[in-house]
Amino acid sequence: MSDADATIAALRSGFDELATLVSGFGDDDLARPSGAADWDVSQVLSHLGSGAEIAQNTLQVSLEGKPNPGMDFNRPVWARYDGATPRERADWFLRANEALTQSYESLSEETRQSLRVDLGFLPAPVDVATAAGFRLNELALHSWDARVAFDPAATVAPQASAILAGRVGGLAGFLGKPGPLGGKTAVIAVTTTDPALDFQLHLAEPIAISPGVPEQADGTLTLPAEAWVRLVYGRLKPPYIPASVTASGAADLDLIREVFPGF
Repeated sequence: MSDADATIAALRSGFDELATLVSGFGDDDLARPSGAADWDVSQVLSHLGSGAEIAQNTLQVSLEGKPNPGMDFNRPVWARYDGATPRERADWFLRANEALTQSYESLSEETRQSLRVDLGFLPAPVDVATAAGFRLNELALHSWDARVAFDPAATVAPQASAILAGRVGGLAGFLGKPGPLGGKTAVIAVTTTDPALDFQLHLAEPIAISPGVPEQADGTLTLPAEAWVRLVYGRLKPPYIPASVTASGAADLDLIREVFPGF
């Protein structure tokens, strides 16, 4: 299975799981506080729904060989969702994300390998696996935001976390904020379970994550892969920290959470 195939399959399984939950939501459920700071569940679904419509348009114009319209398309979509009722946000999310998922699934194997997608915010178009990966980041983390409102033990879906755990390094410089380090530096050996992976977390300016075991480490951090993904995206916070997370030496979990404040 190619990277594109695996990512598209994870988009389908992740959406189907969330859609089953959302389809049963009442008005009170949509108004619950979510795992995303300052957003209720309907606002999480609004973000996912508008993002799906934008991603669908991005994929379509790339297939047609047209430039990404950028904010000319995005702003009206955001405004429509911002002005919607909680119920409309939920319904629109279900329709938009199903349409996007079907669009990815409909791509031929040749297209999955050859197509280049202009996301509009990167210096060059990317392949389908990368474009779908950005959407998987969004779906997996914000799905957790919605699900944890009803289940404090919710985790990032296994199929998604297995893919995302190895990709967070590419975003570490963007997501990581070195300010809380106060000029201090450290190299942390990170080991994940389910799946088993090794990373080097460089707490410095800039924050960086690279694969493999460091030659010398100032501390160690062991945690499930899904918790590693949530940590980098600012979602490994009490009371949502698995008991299996262990840290030693310079691996101060509170400090690392400050370094990765999330969005």
